Amino acid sequence: MVRARARHILVSTQQECEDIKSKIQNGEEFATMAQQYSQCPSGKQGGDLGEFGPGQMVKEFDQVVFRDEVGKVHGPIWTQFGYHLIEITSRT
Repeated sequence: MVRARARHILVSTQQECEDIKSKIQNGEEFATMAQQYSQCPSGKQGGDLGEFGPGQMVKEFDQVVFRDEVGKVHGPIWTQFGYHLIEITSRT
C-alpha cells in the first residue's frame, strides 16, 4: 500500500496562500511559516501531518500528495477547510 508523509499550511484566502508560498520560495523555512500562519493545529508541529495512506485526507489533498512531485511546495489547493500549501516529504 502506498504511504506518504506531508506537511501543510492552511489559510483562509488564496492571496495569503500565494504570499506565504513566495516567502518559502525566497528562502523562508516551511515549518516556520506553518507555525506562524497555519490555522490548522498541525501548524504547531511545523505543519507535519505524519504518515498516511490514500483516502485518509480529503480528495483534493490526496490528489496532490499521491500524484505530484515529492520535495516541492504545491498550492494553493482549495478544500472545504480553506487554502493549503502542501509539501510532500516522502512517498513509498
